[in-house]
Amino acid sequence: MNLLIVDDSLEMRLEIIDLVANIAYQIHECANGTDAVAAYAQHKPDWVLIDIMMQGGDGIEATRQIVARWPDAKVVIVTSYDDADLKAAAKAAGATDYVSKENLLDVRRVLLAETHEANSKA
Repeated sequence: MNLLIVDDSLEMRLEIIDLVANIAYQIHECANGTDAVAAYAQHKPDWVLIDIMMQGGDGIEATRQIVARWPDAKVVIVTSYDDADLKAAAKAAGATDYVSKENLLDVRRVLLAETHEANSKA
């Protein structure tokens, strides 16, 4: 699995990398939404794990731009904000899922469930 992790906190990126390292063969990272769009174009990851509130471009706008250019893109919002309006905005932007940083193990659940589903169809 090829992943792009986008968060302005280096510590959080490292925590997510540690969480997914054994299920990803390639991991790219950047620190804001603006760089996320460019990184997606360069690496074409299978999944994007992106925060919402970041300096230099928020995750919802980056999700909107990525999905508009690459409709098959799979983006998971990974955030500290458990807010119904943000969840609705993420879904409207094209996010595949929304995971709370308090429940980071859910990131693995989402990635593995999708991988299992794809393998079942093959």
